[in-house]
Amino acid sequence: MVLDPVAAYRVLQAHDARFDGRLFVGVTSTGIYCRPVCRVRLPRRENCRFFANAASAEHGGFRPCLRCRPELAPGLSLADSPQVLAQHAARMLDHAARHGQPAPLPDIAARLGITDRHLRRIFAAAHGVTPIDYLTTQRLLLAKQLLTDTALPVADVALACGFASQRRFNAVFAERCRLRPNQLRREQARSATQRRAAAPLRRRPQIEDCAALKIRLAYRPPYDIAGVQRFLAARCIAGVESIDEYGLWRCTLAGRDGSAPGWLALQFLAERHEVEVAMSPSLAPQLGRVVALVRHALDLDADPALIDPVLAALPMPAVPGVRVPGGSDGFESAVRTILGQQVTLAAARTLTRRLVERFGETVETPWPELNRVFPSARTLAQAAASAIGELGIVRRPVGALQALATEIHAGRMALDRGAALPSTLEALRALPGIGEWTVQLIAMRALAWPDAFPASDIGVMNALGTHDAKTTAERSEAWRPWRSYAVMRLWQTLETGT
Repeated sequence: MVLDPVAAYRVLQAHDARFDGRLFVGVTSTGIYCRPVCRVRLPRRENCRFFANAASAEHGGFRPCLRCRPELAPGLSLADSPQVLAQHAARMLDHAARHGQPAPLPDIAARLGITDRHLRRIFAAAHGVTPIDYLTTQRLLLAKQLLTDTALPVADVALACGFASQRRFNAVFAERCRLRPNQLRREQARSATQRRAAAPLRRRPQIEDCAALKIRLAYRPPYDIAGVQRFLAARCIAGVESIDEYGLWRCTLAGRDGSAPGWLALQFLAERHEVEVAMSPSLAPQLGRVVALVRHALDLDADPALIDPVLAALPMPAVPGVRVPGGSDGFESAVRTILGQQVTLAAARTLTRRLVERFGETVETPWPELNRVFPSARTLAQAAASAIGELGIVRRPVGALQALATEIHAGRMALDRGAALPSTLEALRALPGIGEWTVQLIAMRALAWPDAFPASDIGVMNALGTHDAKTTAERSEAWRPWRSYAVMRLWQTLETGT
């Protein structure tokens, strides 16, 4: 993104949330960089330096603001980068940072089908920093959130963010943030107390008071909250999720790597362009993973300024801020898609509910109706096919979901935002019982691919007034590279009639 200083300063003056996560300002008089929505006193224009991402701001010698908290900002949408491969690499690095995983550049380059040297070159051209600098910034921003929003020991924070040792973490954190980790905790606590005293929060319906860790995540407006809530409500599976009349979405979440399962409760704070997330204390060590899952599940990184103009070409009234909800887990989304093959939405929900009741582990939550986690890939891969068939699931979907579960459990396939798209789609197509409709929906909801398009989808064809998949595919060319969002808008017309 080319940054015009005059236009960027106007964004800063307006506190324009549409540019949150796409623009950061470094202030030379303080050495701090902020989001455009920061409510501190407006700096003088000659003291401002503008950056397209947090890593560039830190590379320029600025440290993150303690008030607006750059770690809360939306991430990059796929089309923000002039080089798609560079953006894929950034998504992989984001995923690795939030999950505390290693991210060897040769491995990432191999997954993208390019050389390590070429990856470094196109990444620097697209993002203005090296891949290592970008990854380090993402890890430090996650660490800043963990230090601010949890009571995890510093050593656990370092490990969760992918640092090899606490000593290395302390050194890098102090260099980039100009504070030691424990100092940051004290500063953030003092700042939060002062803000509450100066401007107490108005009472409003919120996530229930319970023993929970609460964090906030930002999104770029506009956001079609009503559309997302209708979509989620129509697909809720008893036992693992629910959404109430106030739009509070609750769901259970399986643990990873031996961690305990838990629960999430999500609520939109529309006036602040944020989502408030409450989670069970058992998920605190997995906060990075939770942040990634919630951002994906609610499509918080989408950029309506890029998407909405393309959707204006659809043959129905525009709805600003359409989003593509993912799921709380990529494997779960894929299983639901398989069970939805050639059946109604209601039938798919019934089959999924039976699968959860039969194979899902129990979990304790504050709400009696939420008592199970979705079955793991290991559980479904090792289950007898006859036991799954007894639930009313016919042979073809049984074979498909067990083949998929086997690949996921064996580590030969990953279904998340960090997955390499071409190779993952080819691997899905090679599985028995998985056709192109299923592949495209998995790409859309599990892999967060913005240009997926199931041309043979009955709902899409009905919304367009045709029964010819070829015609549907031809018409969809006008909606690239945001066809996943076009699918959501087409589905909405069937639900609402508008």
